[in-house]
Amino acid sequence: MLNKIIIGSRGSKLSLAYANKVKDLILNIDLTEGKKVTIETVQTSGDLFKDKKISEIGGKNLFCKEIEDKLIRKEIDIAVHSLKDMDSIETKGLVIQAYIERNDPRESFVSKKFEKLSELNNGKIGSSSRRRELQLKLRNKNIKVENIRGNVDTRIKKVETGEFDGAILALAGLKMLNLEKYAKEIFSIKDFIPTAGQGIIAVQCREDDEYVRKVLKKINHKETEVCALAERSFLKTLGGDCDTAVGCSAILNKGSVEINAQLFSDDGQKVFNVMKLGKSNQPQLLGKLAGEEILKKSGNSFIKKR
Repeated sequence: MLNKIIIGSRGSKLSLAYANKVKDLILNIDLTEGKKVTIETVQTSGDLFKDKKISEIGGKNLFCKEIEDKLIRKEIDIAVHSLKDMDSIETKGLVIQAYIERNDPRESFVSKKFEKLSELNNGKIGSSSRRRELQLKLRNKNIKVENIRGNVDTRIKKVETGEFDGAILALAGLKMLNLEKYAKEIFSIKDFIPTAGQGIIAVQCREDDEYVRKVLKKINHKETEVCALAERSFLKTLGGDCDTAVGCSAILNKGSVEINAQLFSDDGQKVFNVMKLGKSNQPQLLGKLAGEEILKKSGNSFIKKR
């Protein structure tokens, strides 16, 4: 049995806030009494190439691969990720054993010049997401969307200094870093469907590490797990890649799960929406059905990538 548990995490303020939250939860359960829990920072490819679009430098698993590699090599015992950064297909030999209670999954508009997105006519918005870009264009075709990369505080600084008129940022990240005051406008889930997994911390370990799996099972948030499984099943069924403009959010309510999903055609000219209800004890089936329905709606305008 381990005397020390090593958590692997990216080194950004937000990532370390997530890692420390997981560390605190682990230290508060009986299975880890007398254990030392430490955090080791890992630089990922996504952290190295901050001036390029994610699709240009490796895609979906860009912020996870190097951490997963260390986990596979047994250099760390646990990996902490933002679920939205993870591939919908599990890495061989690894498993997501815990989902931490979901933070606010909504999107927010950050701006120094404007109180609402609707006030911005032909201004410049920062976003590195094709989904966000196309969702913005649905609201206002005159908006100029340009690539913005960097940590949360870096993106806010770029807006505050006038490099951008505004930016769309995940509210979860702002709240986690106590930067919520910068959110001028917060959009409803149905009005601006976020990426799958937004606001969820995923905790990963080796599939054959029975002790760590027992530890992580104790900190798993069941309601969040249900939503995460539904959203990841939807993504897996869709078979998209990092350039796929797709949003998906599951909401749990009194034993039922509601999925709201949105998919843009490959050329960005068409948009397809699906809302589906299902039982909370079958989240993966619900995600699969929602994925199949939106694929049927999209026809030949969206081609599965895998």
